[in-house]
Amino acid sequence: MSQQSTDVQETIAMSSSPSNPFTALPRTEWRDVFFGLPDEVQEVLVVDMSRSELEAFIDRLDPDEVTEVLRFTDEETREALLATLDNQRREKIDFLLSFDPESAAGLMSLDYVTVDETRQFPEVTERVRRFEERTGRVPTIFVTADGELQGELPGAALSIADTATETVSDYVQETPHVRYDRDDEEVIEVFKQNRERAVAVLDEENDILGVIHAEDLLQLLEEARGETLYDFTGVAEEESVLDGPGAKIRRRYKWLILNLGTAFMAAAVVGLFESTIAAVAILAAYMPVVAGMGGNAGTQAMAVTVRGISLGEVSLNTGKRVIFNEVVAGAANGFITGVLVAVIAIAFSFGEFGLLLGAVIGVSMVANLVIAGFFGALTPLLLDRIGYDPATSATIFITTATDVLGFFVFLGLARAILL
Repeated sequence: MSQQSTDVQETIAMSSSPSNPFTALPRTEWRDVFFGLPDEVQEVLVVDMSRSELEAFIDRLDPDEVTEVLRFTDEETREALLATLDNQRREKIDFLLSFDPESAAGLMSLDYVTVDETRQFPEVTERVRRFEERTGRVPTIFVTADGELQGELPGAALSIADTATETVSDYVQETPHVRYDRDDEEVIEVFKQNRERAVAVLDEENDILGVIHAEDLLQLLEEARGETLYDFTGVAEEESVLDGPGAKIRRRYKWLILNLGTAFMAAAVVGLFESTIAAVAILAAYMPVVAGMGGNAGTQAMAVTVRGISLGEVSLNTGKRVIFNEVVAGAANGFITGVLVAVIAIAFSFGEFGLLLGAVIGVSMVANLVIAGFFGALTPLLLDRIGYDPATSATIFITTATDVLGFFVFLGLARAILL
């Protein structure tokens, strides 16, 4: 998000003034600032704007952008604002408002023209020119045959084609398409497989309803990244920075209680070795090191595996290589970090435990990073198989495994070797 957008959001959150800080901006900046803000903040802005301010705002927007703004208004305001628009824009906006905003149709725009494959290039050029004059935008050119989509005609073809010998069909490129009722996640998957291409949106009869461009997905992808961040931290997706303390408490306490339960599991393991820690008090200083390194390594392995699952690159059936690679990487990284920690432990330990303490910590580090790699890769694959979102659920199980098993290995080795 731009710095300017962040400043506006902070002003809304902190300002006690009844005036709307958004409308204090130059009107030429309204569009870029508004669509760079989260949905929750957009809704606050729209609710706070007067009807005259909303009229001035939507007058500068494309039909699909007007649709996004009007979703935050009540029915009376929406009808009043639509009445201020010309018939052509109103019809387009009514059409777009009829679709689910989280579907392919809700993401599409109407910046396209259709031409039959039998058309001559001069006719196509004239069609595009009229569209540009009317809307100020360059359309995507879809080619049809008997009403069915054949593909896309690149705009460059209009300038390089030999109009005397070549036809529109000579330049048609295959176009990815998606049904209008598909959810936004499916649309993202289509774009992943067809980068830098426009996607046609079709109805039940395979007629073209609209077009989705890559830039139409930018905000959606930003929201998806935000959801992933929420998943990793246990914050509800719908939680806003502007929510009050009560709402934040309700959405977070269950996650924190679950974490508390796993913390007691780790504490119980430590309790088993109370006499060992009492006899070698220096062990307590290195316990957070072992647990922290294991947790971080497990989260790294989980992040890579979750990404592979989301891209369709790996599943539980094909995950053996992924698990093996993470275990080997964990062992190697454990050896590297284990040697470093062992050297530090030896250097700062005095008396009879120096070398042996270094050996215990070094071996424990290798073991815990192997555990982290194993569970960091396996846990997301298992959760995905049984139908749970691994990004949401995996972290707590992985950190529990690295804490409980890591402490058990570390303190168990210490009891066996140092006492």
